[in-house]
Amino acid sequence: MAAVAADAALAAEEREPLLRSGGDDESRYGNVVETQQHYRSRWRSIHIMYLTMFLSSVGFSIVIMSVWPYLQKIDLTADASFLGWIISSYSLGQMIASPLFGLWSNYRPRREPLVVSIAISVAANCLYAYVHLPTSHNKYYMLVARALVGFGAGNVAVVRSYIAGATSLTERTSAMANTSACQAIGFILGPVFQTCFSLIGEKGVTWEIIDLQVNMYTAPVLLGALLGVINIILIFAMFREHQVDDIGRPCKSINFEAEESDYVDQDAQGNIDQVAVVATNILFFVILFVFAVFETIATPLTMDMYSWTRKEAVFYNGIILGAIGIESVIVFMVVKVVSKKTGERATLYGGLLIILVGFFVLLPWGKKLPNIQWEDIKNNSVPRIIFNEMFTPFWKLQTTQLPSNHTVEPTGCSVVQPWCLYTPLIHLAQYITSDILIGLGYPVCNVMSYTLYSKILGPKPQGIYMGWLTASGSGARILGPVFVSQIYTHLGPRWAFSLICGIIIFSLLVLEAVYKRLTAFSVRYGMMQ
Repeated sequence: MAAVAADAALAAEEREPLLRSGGDDESRYGNVVETQQHYRSRWRSIHIMYLTMFLSSVGFSIVIMSVWPYLQKIDLTADASFLGWIISSYSLGQMIASPLFGLWSNYRPRREPLVVSIAISVAANCLYAYVHLPTSHNKYYMLVARALVGFGAGNVAVVRSYIAGATSLTERTSAMANTSACQAIGFILGPVFQTCFSLIGEKGVTWEIIDLQVNMYTAPVLLGALLGVINIILIFAMFREHQVDDIGRPCKSINFEAEESDYVDQDAQGNIDQVAVVATNILFFVILFVFAVFETIATPLTMDMYSWTRKEAVFYNGIILGAIGIESVIVFMVVKVVSKKTGERATLYGGLLIILVGFFVLLPWGKKLPNIQWEDIKNNSVPRIIFNEMFTPFWKLQTTQLPSNHTVEPTGCSVVQPWCLYTPLIHLAQYITSDILIGLGYPVCNVMSYTLYSKILGPKPQGIYMGWLTASGSGARILGPVFVSQIYTHLGPRWAFSLICGIIIFSLLVLEAVYKRLTAFSVRYGMMQ
């Protein structure tokens, strides 16, 4: 029997070898601690968690490029400042839910918080599709819908705690990196789906029986609801509870009733380095903060700087972010190899530097100003602005008259924002270069921060810790959009992006201060090299 097990293990080694106790050559073909069936079931469940993480991220980003034009369409009282609150409501819901779902998953089968959270997201997406129906206060209905979607997305803490407990120490780096990759790809590729739906147009089609409008704004959330239902079905059909120790031996867990007799008790010795935990939370906060700023500002910035219409801004930014998504996939393939040679800490440091350069490139330079959108367009005139100096007097601006029956959508930088009259244009080449750099640095930082965090926690129960890390990222997604919408609206892109550069420099100093403490739990206590 032992020979059969050894042969099976050897045959599977080139693919994904079975876990064994011990690491020396003498025990290489003996003492298999996990059956082939258990191994396949465990990784099948982990793959379901990958999918759940991806869909949760898509739920956030699939409408990120269309929230602003949709908000302008359904409620004329909404301004750019309220846009920040709507985008932040998602993260507020997630910040509240993450520790709760994490605590729930520590004491009950994880299927329960997973199914409940996804069901909440499905219902919230359906609500978002109907926010145009009320006769007033539509912006507040959109706010509630996005907050509920975020509350459902609190299940990422459950996902990460499960993956941390269901992998050995040698598997965990790759598994956590894959989880971060799925999350980041979801954030980046969500707008690609939005771009495809933009072809439907603003009018779309109406299903009169249930008063449902299917257009470029509602189709993405309806797709998100459908994917959520599929996710629930897969969790019931394929997800199983598993937990292993650092070596890979199946462990007893309060999340499920063990059916096998050879489960072991996991008793981790030593304390978690709380300084390293807090520092990693701060770094993760900064990483999510700057990326939230990047996603939030894309549509308003391009509409102001390049005079794009609402539809053009959604379409073109979707194409740009789609290209960044392809770039990120390549980064995820390379970053594991790079981190093995340079280490997770050095790779994280390099990723932050790349993001810093990306935002520095985005600073406005030169003397050319953006086209100005004037409030008096309703009086049948579209200004044609000519600036020969940095500050051209208002009375020298020229306008071009339009026919009284025109239906032109006002474009350009709104005069309501005073900085439009003196802030230089951010050239399209600057914007695209910044997108490429941030799209390179963000996935690197995301993967490395989660990998380091999981290693620092080690074999300790990670539900609550993962909940707080998720809450930290959610807090960043709350403050990021609010920060950039307020600073951008009142002070302009020069102040907004300069402050972001300062925040990234602060994070680099924090990383430098705790660099030597960001080591794996088992390495810190001499359990493993």
